[in-house]
Amino acid sequence: MPQFAQRVGRAKPSAIMVIAEKAKQLKAAGRDIISFSIGVPNFLPGAHVYAAAREALSHDSGQYGSNRGADALLDAFLQHIEALGFSGYGRLNLSIGIGAKQVLYNLAEALLDEGDEICFAAPYWTTYRDIADIVGAKVNVLHCGLEQNYKLTPAQLDAALARKPRVFLFNNPSNPTGMVYTAEEIAALAEVLAKHPDTWIVTDDIYNAMVFDGIGYHNFGFARPELRERLIFVDSLSKTYGMPGWRVGFVAAPEAVAGAVTTLNSNHITSVPEVITAAAVAALTGPQDIPKASCAEFAGKRDIVLAALAAIPGVVCPRPQGAFYAFPDISVAFGKSHRGTAIANDLEFCAALLEAKGVACVPGSAFGEPRAMRISYTCPTAQLAPGLQRIEEFIAELD
Repeated sequence: MPQFAQRVGRAKPSAIMVIAEKAKQLKAAGRDIISFSIGVPNFLPGAHVYAAAREALSHDSGQYGSNRGADALLDAFLQHIEALGFSGYGRLNLSIGIGAKQVLYNLAEALLDEGDEICFAAPYWTTYRDIADIVGAKVNVLHCGLEQNYKLTPAQLDAALARKPRVFLFNNPSNPTGMVYTAEEIAALAEVLAKHPDTWIVTDDIYNAMVFDGIGYHNFGFARPELRERLIFVDSLSKTYGMPGWRVGFVAAPEAVAGAVTTLNSNHITSVPEVITAAAVAALTGPQDIPKASCAEFAGKRDIVLAALAAIPGVVCPRPQGAFYAFPDISVAFGKSHRGTAIANDLEFCAALLEAKGVACVPGSAFGEPRAMRISYTCPTAQLAPGLQRIEEFIAELD
């Protein structure tokens, strides 16, 4: 049999999807399963989004679209980022992809040659490591543990950038921790970035509309506008608008970078379909009541999760202020057992929890932090308290 390319051996299935699929299989087999595993919003976009899609279907041209994205969608995204605080961008600064994941992959291909270094903080979204491995980049993981609330410090960043990595990848609000950087924290990191001009700065900020407690969304480009010449902002419809399956991601960047992503689109995806484009425009430009209500709902769910975790002896969880994740340290359970099942690490904890209590969580080692696990609280509200109660019972039963 002919051989595969080496990069295929470096590609791994998403750890998050593996857990989600296992939970799905158990549920199909009749088990009572509550899933805190996958980060899919538990709401759908407004009626105006579906109306726009139906209207587009009624006069679909069946033709190829723009590799960069339709003008109407580019303009809608410009309006969106201007509201966030990004001014002075035009269509040539933008490109559209099949979800933020595909945009990030295109950026990796555009910015990283094999052997180049990329650095990012841990805990990190699993796909960061996976994409870097596939393109053959060297990864410098900056460990940001519980003791620093899972946040990167200026000293850590300064040391990492002294190595002159090609790319620094930053996620705010964070998946998996839900942590959000304050304006002061962003400004301090931006000062460090300004000292190291040889590194591209990619900010994956797809949860920018899901920020709680009045902390606000902040970006390096707001603190130090001169960074915009190498700053690349990634966004998506998935989380904000309840549209993960529609697969629309965006990048705002220097013209040369947006042009490179567009060229790669011409070889990878050609274009986003007309119907999807129409729905995306409607989401960005139409009523914003559903995203706002959903943000408030997730803030309330966050409070429920934190209260439940605080009642479990030995479990520690920094206060997330965005997205829809909590990332508790569960290492108190290591070295114990549950009804004869030994638990030595996060993988065994999550496996035993799923088997014993029917609660699916993702082990923290998937995100580079093996002392923790991720709880995605996007499930129906009626399932939230019972699922948390099962986790509390599970830990109480350890011996």
